[in-house]
Amino acid sequence: MTQAPATEKHTVRRHDREIIALALPAFGALVAEPLFVMVDSAIVGHLGTPQLAGLGIAAALLLTAVNVFVFLAYATTAAVARRVGAGDLPAAIRQGMDGIWLALLLGAALVAVALPTAPALVDLFGASGTAAPHAITYLRISALGIPAMLVVLAATGVLRGLQDTRTPLYVAIGGFTANAALNAGLVYGAGLGIAGSAWGTVIAQCGMAAAYLAVVVRGARKHGASLRPDVAGIRACAQAGAPLLIRTLSLRAILMIATAIAARLGDADVAAHQVILTLWSLLAFALDAIAIAGQAIIGRYLGAGDVAGARAACKRMVQWGVAAGVVMGLLVVVARPLILPMFTSDPAVHGLLLPTLLVVAVSQPVSGVVFVLDGVLMGAGDGPYLAWAMLVTLAAFVPMALAVPGLGGGLTALWWVMGLMMSVRLLTLALRTRSGRWIVTGAVRA
Repeated sequence: MTQAPATEKHTVRRHDREIIALALPAFGALVAEPLFVMVDSAIVGHLGTPQLAGLGIAAALLLTAVNVFVFLAYATTAAVARRVGAGDLPAAIRQGMDGIWLALLLGAALVAVALPTAPALVDLFGASGTAAPHAITYLRISALGIPAMLVVLAATGVLRGLQDTRTPLYVAIGGFTANAALNAGLVYGAGLGIAGSAWGTVIAQCGMAAAYLAVVVRGARKHGASLRPDVAGIRACAQAGAPLLIRTLSLRAILMIATAIAARLGDADVAAHQVILTLWSLLAFALDAIAIAGQAIIGRYLGAGDVAGARAACKRMVQWGVAAGVVMGLLVVVARPLILPMFTSDPAVHGLLLPTLLVVAVSQPVSGVVFVLDGVLMGAGDGPYLAWAMLVTLAAFVPMALAVPGLGGGLTALWWVMGLMMSVRLLTLALRTRSGRWIVTGAVRA
């Protein structure tokens, strides 16, 4: 007797369970990075203003260097998930090890560059004479933790591809707790000052990398996967990640251009812009959690050759993206009275924040779909298209943004342009998704 096919309602419920199971822990792990910086800032801030300023400059340089290589997580997630869908766990873990070896190589190269150039990099940021020594100290010590940070990215991608977002959450919680304790103990207990904060972060990051490697190595031994570096595999990981690197650099360029234009508008404008950008980034973490679920789920379906499942999962995640965007937008509107005094008491900045927050709120449903479709195409390994789409978005954004000051527009106009930028991203991603060209089945995307 054959079993009746699952109803559409049951299919939707199954997708919902998968999305929730992956997205909730992913969100918890995503917020760990900004919490690391917040703890460091809170502890170092009590040492003095020059130390805090130095930390701010060094942390910005460090996070920029690391976040540029976020493709180590994204590309690895998609590649590993495909192998999982194809039922080949040894090859999935082997694929993940290639990503980890690439992370180690890139980390070593970054350390070699950062150590001798730290003074020049800090000077490039325009650090004051009192802040520069602290920034150089923090940057040189923290740079030693870059290989561990990149290993964490790659290993996170491995576990996400294996449909496991709980372990990254547990490791992130452990790393955050260790970082806070080490920073407090080394900065004040050992009297190391800002150097103690840097060493605390390095030790915490190395501990997180060790925890991830223990999990991956255990899985490799269980399934008989080789742990040795494979030149061809590492090269393939680098080639798969190159388009996502272009995508990330283009997005960073958009954010930098927006900040530069806000600075030209005036001190109150750039202060309000920083508040808005901080909030926008926080909202992005919530929406990105669904995108991460999309990477893992879509990669698995395509690896298993289940085109119908991939399409159905994509459709359901888009609905989740819209719903999450609406909720985020409503939260921004409701929380406006709390947001304003939290960051500043300047009435001029308040006056700029009020209308701009409404623009951010209105754009959240669009952002929700953009993040989801971005995750779907990443899960499909459609990196070259994502690179092209982001370059198109950058080309559309630049003239619109540069026109804001020339036409007498203010911060609200600039954030309307940011909203239009997200709409351009939505258009490029939606066209690709509707075309079906992203659907390539098999253990490896040909």
